[in-house]
Amino acid sequence: MTTITTEGLYTFEEYLNYDDGTDNRYELVDGRLEIMNPPTFRHLLIAKFIEQALEAEINRLGLPWLCFKEAGIRTGWRKSRLSDVYVVTKDQVMALLDQSAVCDTPPLLAVEVVSPDSVKRDYRYKRSEYAALGIIEYWIVDPLKKKVSLLVLEEGLYQETVFTGNQQLTSPTFPELMLTVEQVLTAGNLD
Repeated sequence: MTTITTEGLYTFEEYLNYDDGTDNRYELVDGRLEIMNPPTFRHLLIAKFIEQALEAEINRLGLPWLCFKEAGIRTGWRKSRLSDVYVVTKDQVMALLDQSAVCDTPPLLAVEVVSPDSVKRDYRYKRSEYAALGIIEYWIVDPLKKKVSLLVLEEGLYQETVFTGNQQLTSPTFPELMLTVEQVLTAGNLD
């Protein structure tokens, strides 16, 4: 469960420099720090699989892009979200190389893996914040409902396509990517 951990309001710059001496991870929501629960192992396995698949495609195509897991995205004046996986250009990272891993410009693609405590955050809040920021492609990987919602930004709103089972994901960012929902979700198993 996500809980608000502070009473005061923080600026984005204060958030970037915040250190409470623990390993806790926080998102900044309307100036308040919200602690993020550690993800499940299934969540981590799925995110790792997606990161590796996207990195392999970036390398195969020789694109000047980078793929990161659990890095931040500034989504507003006093807002910053931690994305499970995202893809950015090398230029986006160059300007921030020695700063906190929080992009202040929209990634090319963002991926969230749904956990029981993140359903509303991933489907509602991040969806609206990512659209407002201008993230062209957003995947919501939902092992609870055994589906992947692939959202593509068109005229400021996300157009959603839902994939299940052996359906191949159709990514505009990675049009040659050969990945099915079953492959993504199976990555969360240890069989």
